[in-house]
Amino acid sequence: MNLEGKTIVVSRTDSIGDVMLTLPICAWLKEQFADCKVIFLGKGYTKPVVEAYEFVDQFENWEDYLNVPKTDKIQQFRRLNAEVIIHAFPEKEIASLSKKARTPIRIGTSHRSYHLLTCSHRVNFSRKNSNLHEAQLNFELLRPLGLKAIPTLDDITQSTTAFKPNKVNLPEGFASLKNYTILHPKSQGSALEWPIEKYLELANALIKLNRNVVFTGTQKEGDLFRELLPINPKIIDSTGKFSLEQLMTFIESADGIVACSTGPLHIGGFAGVRTIGLFSPKRPIHPGRWKALGKDVRIIVNDASCELCKKGKECKCIEEIAVERVLEQLN
Repeated sequence: MNLEGKTIVVSRTDSIGDVMLTLPICAWLKEQFADCKVIFLGKGYTKPVVEAYEFVDQFENWEDYLNVPKTDKIQQFRRLNAEVIIHAFPEKEIASLSKKARTPIRIGTSHRSYHLLTCSHRVNFSRKNSNLHEAQLNFELLRPLGLKAIPTLDDITQSTTAFKPNKVNLPEGFASLKNYTILHPKSQGSALEWPIEKYLELANALIKLNRNVVFTGTQKEGDLFRELLPINPKIIDSTGKFSLEQLMTFIESADGIVACSTGPLHIGGFAGVRTIGLFSPKRPIHPGRWKALGKDVRIIVNDASCELCKKGKECKCIEEIAVERVLEQLN
C-alpha cells in the first residue's frame, strides 16, 4: 500500500499514558511512508505530549467537534483530507464520523460491533488477554497497512527518543532547583497506588541523602496528602502549580521519578530520566501490559507470583512494596 503524501489520522481520545503508548505507531508510519502526514486526534489536554513527539505533524482536538452540528462536523472532519484513520481507542462517534466523511481506509478492532458497519478493515486481536504490552498491541492495527510482525519492546523503546518537549518557564523557585527526585503518589483513580505513608518514608530517606524531594499532582490530589508532608525545606509541594507543559519540563530535569501506572510515569520514561514504576502483577493492570517505556525505566512489584493476583482476585500487594527497594533503584 502506497501512502506517500497521504494523510493518516491516529485516533486516541483517552488519557496521557494511553496516548503516549500509542505515539510509537506514528514513528512506524513515518518510517514506512516518509512523506505522509500524521494527524493525532485526541482530547485537548493531551495536546502538549502529542506535540512533543516529532513524528506527529498535527494535533486535532476532538473536543472541537463535540458541540458542532452533525453536518458541519462531517465537513470539519472531511477537511482533514484523510486517506486513513486508525481507531487506536474505539470511539463509536468517531468511527461513524470517519465513515460519513468518506475516509477510504478505516481501521479498528473487530471486537467492537459498531466497527462492522463503520470500518473498512477490522483486525482481530484481544487486548485483555494478550501477553503483549499496550504499545505492541497498538501495532496490531497497522497490519492492514503492511506491518508483518509486531516489533519488540526494545525496538519500540528506541522511538521514545523522538519525544522532545519544548522548554517552558517554571513557577518561581522551581527553575533553579537542582538534585531533586519527583514523587507522584496519586493516579486520579486510574491505577492501584502505593500508600502515601510509604512515599513519606521514601522522602525522608532521600533528604537524608541530601536530595530535594518534590511531590507532584493536581491541586485536588494534593489536598489528599498535603497536610501530611513533613516540614522540611528539602520536601517541596508542587501540587496544582504546574501546567502539563511545565510538568514535562520539570520531569526532564529530575534525577528520577517514582509513580504508579499514570501519565507522569510515562512522561518520565519517554524523557529518559530514571523512572521507577510501582505495579501490581494482576492482569490486565500488570507491568507487562502497562509499564513505562524509556532508556532508564525500572519496574517494581511486591511479588510477581502473588496468588491472589494470579487468580484475578482483589489484592493490594502493591502496598507491601518495601521503601528500601525503591530507594535502591533510585540510587
